[in-house]
Amino acid sequence: MNVSSFRDCKAWKSEGLPLSTSSNEACKLYDAILSQYVTWRNNETLGGIEGCITSVKAADPDFVMGHVISTGLELVGTGSSVLRDERLASAVRRTLELANSQELTSRERSHVKAVELFSKGALHKACEVWEGILVDHPTDMLALKFAHDGFFYLGEQTQMRDSVARVLPHWKPHMPFYSYLKGMYSFGLLETRLYDEAEKMAKEALALTPEDGWSVHAVAHVHEMKAEMDKGLKFMASTEKDWMVCDMLACHNYWHWALYHIEKGNYEDALKIFDEQVSQRCVKSGAMLDIVDSCSLLYRLELEGVSVKDRYRELLQVTQPHTEDHTLLFNDLHFLMVSLGSKETTTTQRLLESLQELAKDPAENHQLQITERVGLPMCQALLEYEQGNYSQAVELLKPIKHRFVEIGGSDAQRDVFSQLLIHAAMKSGDKEHQRFARSMLIERDAVRPNSPLTDRLIQRAHSLHV
Repeated sequence: MNVSSFRDCKAWKSEGLPLSTSSNEACKLYDAILSQYVTWRNNETLGGIEGCITSVKAADPDFVMGHVISTGLELVGTGSSVLRDERLASAVRRTLELANSQELTSRERSHVKAVELFSKGALHKACEVWEGILVDHPTDMLALKFAHDGFFYLGEQTQMRDSVARVLPHWKPHMPFYSYLKGMYSFGLLETRLYDEAEKMAKEALALTPEDGWSVHAVAHVHEMKAEMDKGLKFMASTEKDWMVCDMLACHNYWHWALYHIEKGNYEDALKIFDEQVSQRCVKSGAMLDIVDSCSLLYRLELEGVSVKDRYRELLQVTQPHTEDHTLLFNDLHFLMVSLGSKETTTTQRLLESLQELAKDPAENHQLQITERVGLPMCQALLEYEQGNYSQAVELLKPIKHRFVEIGGSDAQRDVFSQLLIHAAMKSGDKEHQRFARSMLIERDAVRPNSPLTDRLIQRAHSLHV
């Protein structure tokens, strides 16, 4: 492991972001972890993120910001829950204990507070703390990235954009991560439907760092939202060799590539991408982003009438251990797709019952606070659709269709639930529901003109009307 090029204690202090440790090695390892988080890349020459986390704790076991970044990354990854994982809960407690026993800067204490709040599910409050850090320290990339992810999970699209916009003037091109900051801003612009500005910003980032998988993702997303399928397919193919090195985001970019094929009705191509890239990477990484992408890709194909055979059963081995995590409603809904697709009624029942039980006393947990009014109706709608009760699925989803954003995720990721509502409405025997389906398709066509998928659905809805 060679971390000599990363920032030491003196460098962090000169940038106005001092770290409370006397170990230069710990400072450099902190920087190495942050670098891999920002660039979405596990650098194997450094031992990857996990290797660097082990090393930073060895370099200085009491280094508070080392614990903040390691524990914070696990929490933000949403693959573990303090409710079920005592090791993670213990890591949060250890971070607090260390902070209470040392002299720290106010910035570091705020980081500790934000991690504590995030561990309780108090995402809004955690983001407020990170935003408070950025007021005085606009170049604190850890605060910015954690806030960015927090707003993403909350579905706070405008805040996700503006959080980056507020600090951007304080950054200079020579600073570490400058190009990636543009990529983050591009994503915020994208999620607030400023597509042309988003594409321009992402391409500026790519001109500086061609292997920036996040900016590639943003451009791919733009083409998808603008229904530029052929342009998107060409772009992904031309940039593949660059973003493939960004291994932590490669699976998600392949997922977008597969969505282009589904849009065009090239189902075999989409299945091929699932089998050769998405599924294999999901099993290997165990990363939650890869898992939910695998779930939704199969579900979208099934909505289109494509048989996915035993793929749900294979994916169940990955999702089943997370059945009672309940870190995010977004995750729960995707796990439910798999248990329903696998006809695994016991797992489905466990997920729904444990979620209902936790929702009775949500405390500070934002996700549990919105479970009753948004999460459970969406879960129940998935169940009703699977059982052929299409009218019931429509009645559950129709009143909350403008609240889907509250479960978090991107517009592209949440679109599967809009598609579900359209399919349920078209399959419903209720003529009013069928008229509602046509209205939704008119809305969809206005936002994404020239979408082949929308055109197919419109034709199907028209045939029902005739």
